[in-house]
Amino acid sequence: MLRPEMSELPTGPGSYQFKDELGRIIYVGKAANLRSRVASYFVDPALLHTRTAAMVNAATEVVWIEVDSEVAALMLEYNLIKQHRPRFNVRLRDDKSYPFLAVTLDEEWPRAVVMRGRKRKGTKYFGPYAHAWAIRDTLDALLRTFPVRTCSPVKFHQHERLGRPCLLFHIEKCSGPCVNEVQRATYDGHVQGLVRFLGGDTDAVRAELGSAMETAAKNQAFEDAARLRDRLGAIDRALERQLMVGERGEDFDVIALSDAELEASVHVFYVRKGRVLGSNGYVVDKSEDLTAAQLMRRVIVDLYADEPALGWPKEVMVSCEPEDLAACQTMLGVRRGSQVEIRIPQRGDRRELMATVLKNATDALVRHKMRRASDHNARSRAISELQDHLSLSQAPLRIECFDMAHLHGTDYVGSMVVLEDGIPQKREYRKFNVKQVEGSDDYAAMREVLTRRLSAYVTERDAPASERGERPGRFAYPPQLLLVDGGKGQLNVAIEVVRELDLEDEINVAALAKRFEEVFLPDQSEPVRIPRGSQALYMLQVVRDEAHRFANTFHRQQRSKRMRASELDGVRGLGAARKERLVKHFGGIAGVKQASREALHELTWLPGAVADAVYDRFNGAQ
Repeated sequence: MLRPEMSELPTGPGSYQFKDELGRIIYVGKAANLRSRVASYFVDPALLHTRTAAMVNAATEVVWIEVDSEVAALMLEYNLIKQHRPRFNVRLRDDKSYPFLAVTLDEEWPRAVVMRGRKRKGTKYFGPYAHAWAIRDTLDALLRTFPVRTCSPVKFHQHERLGRPCLLFHIEKCSGPCVNEVQRATYDGHVQGLVRFLGGDTDAVRAELGSAMETAAKNQAFEDAARLRDRLGAIDRALERQLMVGERGEDFDVIALSDAELEASVHVFYVRKGRVLGSNGYVVDKSEDLTAAQLMRRVIVDLYADEPALGWPKEVMVSCEPEDLAACQTMLGVRRGSQVEIRIPQRGDRRELMATVLKNATDALVRHKMRRASDHNARSRAISELQDHLSLSQAPLRIECFDMAHLHGTDYVGSMVVLEDGIPQKREYRKFNVKQVEGSDDYAAMREVLTRRLSAYVTERDAPASERGERPGRFAYPPQLLLVDGGKGQLNVAIEVVRELDLEDEINVAALAKRFEEVFLPDQSEPVRIPRGSQALYMLQVVRDEAHRFANTFHRQQRSKRMRASELDGVRGLGAARKERLVKHFGGIAGVKQASREALHELTWLPGAVADAVYDRFNGAQ
């Protein structure tokens, strides 16, 4: 990489980005002084950390963005890493999705449910929790006090149509909104009480229930008083599950970092109103050379760049002081709207709590290393063995396997699964609807899928940097080994596609036979036999099984979708969007069939003539 003219670099704060030969961002950093920081990369490679030297060697260009403060530089770095996911940056979140207890406030009758993954607007989240069973135990105890619904929309509408509540209503763990057994104001009170309790406002909720119980007793409404007593007991049992670690008015988070040369473990306790309401932890590979202080700064920005599920803490306790402490505190203060202190606890209960959280982080790192010691070595051996057995020109660090699925030539689909360094990368998986093949023709279907995938790569590779955009495309990276499921026929198709696109020098091709220890290679009449019990054979088994699973799952989804929709095909005025909305509203095609003419006419988004046509489809014109 050509060294940039240092006099052109500003001396103020900002973010810098290293790009590869295709213009993709491979590393993002921030600096208080851009000129000084960027210059530190252009020294003797022997003086750089191994991973830093590899990054500089892979880069062809460095660009930068100057901002007006270190806080702005922090947020710019965070947003660029989140957007581009550079390969040489530490990714602080692992693939595990921690569960939250969510209350869907945007629904007509809000419900409490365990949720994972991306958060959506209109839903209040509490947690995260280490285990889903911990949420369900807590929720089960609280439903006797706050009997809100926990059922899915499909089940809700089913019981609404039947006019009969489910078992949860009869055991007093749901107030029965589906059959109008509860007034709107009463139900809203249950929801608000649950949200307040989960948010840590437990004393006020207990006091209100206790006052109501005493009032009922004084008025000789003894059944109501007994019911309120039971609700208080349920709350106390739920509180027993929450660890008390501070004063009742304290809101703070505790972040502990157990650091090693190549990996680090992070663990977080979320304390609200003095109780631990959630915790999570993860282990990350340090793909860049970071000190503990630098990593702690990354963790803090990652945790608080967006609003946490439990809201902003007043204090953040850390096991080591983060780099750019003042900027981190300013960022948190701006987001919370008042000052937030970041500090290392020195004595008392806070220090003991930090020791507990740090032990969690340390134990997690030890467990991870024990697993990784064997896993990493096994993956390395498998990749090396594959290269030797298949006489590949380069180590197959990225393997893509393709499989097809269909039923008598209908609902033809293809799948692409990806292994990187021997680990499935589900973000990189791709689905293909086969569009140009009539009847049952696996070779033609495979040709279409491979052509679409590799043509997309060629198009992106050859496009000018100005047209590609900053973020890597869906097919930006080529495989070192392309596997197709099948024998010589599928292999020949793959070879033809690779040759037509002039990718022979970039991509190795192979086919996995039904007996997966046999691998067919170009220009070889006999298959290569991979030794049983070898790590290479195990890796091939993993990737083929994953390709089968992914293809068959997608095929079932498409077939089911087609079969569900087919009974509504041809209804005049009922397009795809209305069809989907109609099935969803009635909880399935069976619900649509059973719907009365009046129920269909009640749907304000469905024209009257279309409602009549739907009713006549299943009941005959009257």
